[in-house]
Amino acid sequence: MPKVAFVAHWDWVLFNFRLPLARALRKQGCEVVFLCPYGQYVTEFKALEFPYIEWRLNRRSLNPVKELYAISRLATIYREVRPDLVHHFTIKPNLYGSLAAKLTGVPSVINTVTGLGFVFSGDQRARILFAALRPLMSWALRGQNIWTVFQNESDYKTLTRYKLVVACRTRLIRGSGVNVERFSPCNKTKPSIFVDSPTSDPIVIMASRLLWEKGVAEFVEAARLLKHKGISCRFWLAGEPDIGNPRSISEDQLSAWREEGVVEFLGHRSDMPDLMRQATIAVLPSYSEGMPRFLLEAASAGLPLVASHILGCQMVVREGVNGYLIPPQDAVALAKALEYLLQDESLRSRFGEASRRIALEEFNEEKVIGDYLALYRHLGVIMSKK
Repeated sequence: MPKVAFVAHWDWVLFNFRLPLARALRKQGCEVVFLCPYGQYVTEFKALEFPYIEWRLNRRSLNPVKELYAISRLATIYREVRPDLVHHFTIKPNLYGSLAAKLTGVPSVINTVTGLGFVFSGDQRARILFAALRPLMSWALRGQNIWTVFQNESDYKTLTRYKLVVACRTRLIRGSGVNVERFSPCNKTKPSIFVDSPTSDPIVIMASRLLWEKGVAEFVEAARLLKHKGISCRFWLAGEPDIGNPRSISEDQLSAWREEGVVEFLGHRSDMPDLMRQATIAVLPSYSEGMPRFLLEAASAGLPLVASHILGCQMVVREGVNGYLIPPQDAVALAKALEYLLQDESLRSRFGEASRRIALEEFNEEKVIGDYLALYRHLGVIMSKK
């Protein structure tokens, strides 16, 4: 039985985005092992009968001793597990996992780039860090048995420009897909099931980690601007701070926004399909994205979209077709786009229908999983179709 290891820096990543692929591989006769730091979803992995091995990693650490230990520990796990293929997700596991795989002779490696993260953010500390890591990254990520999956062309161009990957061993697979049955449009004939909706005001929803780069401040400012104009609507923000990220929004700032009251902070939610069925418009004013899962889910739910004019968002939002693209870090433009949509119900309906169509035709989870399985077949891990 072929053995595949899924490796991530956070159990949330594997649970929320990679379970469908793991299930599909199991149906193909593979044993899938999850490797990540211990977290709240580990019990879910065990309940689903996926083997789990703890890999201790501090996502925020830049301590060389701790980082070398994390690589060494991962190499030890690879020697013990002896996987036929390791599949890494996000930048740190991609780098550390590729190094560990080289040290231990893992036959095949897939690195999935879901966004370039802090190292490529342009922050001064990030530029210094990248300059120091670039030679190591180039050596680690360019092995003969290493393939890289990108979610958008921009990240592909960045890593090939810096010669960090080999172009002929790359694939473009647009995100992790979306379950179009789970995220489906609201049946308007049914009563609202969200008990905390005492008014019929339209709802603008955003869901993301609470990072500055996700455009949370712009979301709050747009809510403030529309409130000052007397436009009745509610702003919902689902998500929580990402303590392991240097750009996580502080609790003091979040408390100040909560006290102001223009945005309702919902925290982490496991009922996103239900929330989206109550929503009117979905928003993501992010500064940088790989393939934004939230926009895929919102499109599948049949919502009109407003998002930043960046490549990751452009893959889901088609200007004037299913939503509007606004300049990053521009709360005024965001407020104007929302005001226009809030005042035109027929336009919202047309955009929402287009969103659903795009999700069905381009981002159906089954199609994305099929693309990944094709790569696994190419690497000989699962049998080719007859």
